[in-house]
Amino acid sequence: MPLLIVAIPALLFAAWLFLEPQRLAWRRQRIAQRPFPDAWREILRLRVPYFRRLPPDLQLQLKQLIKIFLAEKAFVGCAGQEITDEIRVTIAAQACLLVLNRRDGYCYPKLRQVLVYPGAFAVEKKVSDPIGLQRVERQVLAGESWSSGQVILSWQDTLSGAASDDDGHNVVVHEFAHQLDQETGAANGAPELPGARHYANWAQVFSAEFEHLRAQADAGEPSLLDQYGASNPGEFFAVASEVFFERPGEMAQQHPALYQQLSGYYRLDPLSW
Repeated sequence: MPLLIVAIPALLFAAWLFLEPQRLAWRRQRIAQRPFPDAWREILRLRVPYFRRLPPDLQLQLKQLIKIFLAEKAFVGCAGQEITDEIRVTIAAQACLLVLNRRDGYCYPKLRQVLVYPGAFAVEKKVSDPIGLQRVERQVLAGESWSSGQVILSWQDTLSGAASDDDGHNVVVHEFAHQLDQETGAANGAPELPGARHYANWAQVFSAEFEHLRAQADAGEPSLLDQYGASNPGEFFAVASEVFFERPGEMAQQHPALYQQLSGYYRLDPLSW
């Protein structure tokens, strides 16, 4: 009897572990099959101009992912910001762009909340000076990504980033690239890849490109990638992701190896749009 008492909960837990992925997949399939609201379609038309450039199959896939994202992720207004469908759909559309063509129904499994401020917000961060002494510094940000399952965004910067889809700057793409990076731990510029060979190729290309951007920043030379990406490898990956989606032709021409790595990782070729 004591063994049976112990065994039953263990068997129930094992059954839950086995059935939960199937239950989640079934639930997401039902959500994806729901009609896409006309009001949401109008928000895409007005606020997310890159949507019109996507081929029809990716448009359909993106709308399905938006429905799943909005069903699973909580939005929280900060500093008096009211959460509306316009905010939710505009952010979800840009976030889901990064996870197209993932046939496993992937949709940021560790993300729980999207916090939205009306505009840029201030945070206090610990920074180190050249000799290693730490101090608290107040910074004004347009976005931030936390490995604990939150993304924080400025609505004003979200709108401007979505409206200009060819300037290489998009705060939603930037912060959700950090979310992908943080799935393997701290944001270090090495998101989850299929295997050791892919990591070796990634490291070779990204290390060379990161050092090149640092050299350009030190020399005061202009660069296609925002020189904020020279801060550290995590920021480099996020900045490179912005340019990959918004200025793919220039990236493919000026940084072909980097474009190839990002195209393989995101499973997309924006040049073909």
